[in-house]
Amino acid sequence: MALRRRPTQRQREIITERAEACCEYCKTPLILANVENFELEHIEPVVSGGLTVLENLALSCPGCNDIKQVQTQALDPESGAYVALFHPRQQLWEEHFAWSADGQLIQGKTPCGRATVVALRLNRIGLVNLRRAQWALGIHPLQEKSEES
Repeated sequence: MALRRRPTQRQREIITERAEACCEYCKTPLILANVENFELEHIEPVVSGGLTVLENLALSCPGCNDIKQVQTQALDPESGAYVALFHPRQQLWEEHFAWSADGQLIQGKTPCGRATVVALRLNRIGLVNLRRAQWALGIHPLQEKSEES
């Protein structure tokens, strides 16, 4: 029996719900993008033996998925060491990343976070502009968190 490489519709539904309908890397909300463009990304790439199972799939915007491709490690700009990229199934976003005070930039808090910010270009201009718009509309994740407090 051949291994399935493409996620099923049921896997897509489970992963989208689990990710709270946001890219699991840059936190772009699905509602502000074309739903069909969000992808289920293999955290451990298929070419490296990654399987198409829930534990190895993450909801990813096209930009993050296109940039990540088969990367699993990157250089931490602070230490100069190669470290594993953020793994949405094994790590919590809040432990590795924080929002800048104005909500426009994602900042790495750990070697993994810093390396992921740089490698996936989590602060590319299109995302920063989108975050400005989210802030203006009052729908930025940072604002939602402060409302919960």
